[in-house]
Amino acid sequence: MLKSTEMETINGLVSKMSLEDVKMVSERLNMQRTFIGKQTIRSLMKGDRVSFNGRRGLTEGTVMKVNIKNVVVDCAPNGRWNVPASMLTKVA
Repeated sequence: MLKSTEMETINGLVSKMSLEDVKMVSERLNMQRTFIGKQTIRSLMKGDRVSFNGRRGLTEGTVMKVNIKNVVVDCAPNGRWNVPASMLTKVA
C-alpha cells in the first residue's frame, strides 16, 4: 500500500499527463492488475477461505473452483460468485 505522500505525488503527476502518457500508464496498470491476479490464482486452492468487496459489501466464501482468470466462490447464503482473482484476498 502506498503512503499518502506518494499518492499525492502520483495525483500531481497524473494531472500533468498528455493523452499518450495516460495510455502508457493505463497499459502498465492493466499489466500490473493481470500480474496480481495470476499471482493470486497460483496461491489459491479448492477449499481456501477468501473475501472480496462485492456489490453487497465485504463478502467471505470458500473457493469451489480456480479457473484461468476467475475463481468460483461459494458464499453460502448469497450463492456462488465468479470473481476475478485480483479482487480476492485470502482469509486466515
